[in-house]
Amino acid sequence: MENIFSYGTLQQQNVQRAIFGRILSGHKDTLEGFDIKKLEIQDEFVVMASCSAVHPIIFFTGKEDDRVNGTLFKLTQSEFLKMDSYEVEDYTRIKIALKSGIESWVYVEENNLPSRSSCAT
Repeated sequence: MENIFSYGTLQQQNVQRAIFGRILSGHKDTLEGFDIKKLEIQDEFVVMASCSAVHPIIFFTGKEDDRVNGTLFKLTQSEFLKMDSYEVEDYTRIKIALKSGIESWVYVEENNLPSRSSCAT
């Protein structure tokens, strides 16, 4: 099992059921140096699963004061494949250290990635 940090629709139980067929359990954490904005989603499955055509997407700023709050979950490798299929092409998955010091995967804006020195190794 590996960590996934969610700041958006994966925190919704209806989305968890639609993607994984189960409810996830997790705990709160924070990602520093990122900010959040809205993204209009065109994918019909994603809109139906989340009940929304507008989703949050985070982008790297590098500013200490910018923080994104969310929930840290654990997923299996097969669940990560399902998650990768759920996320639209605007998102990319990177591994990064959270405020707690825990390394986690997170989906960020594809066109605004942090440098490798900002990411977990």
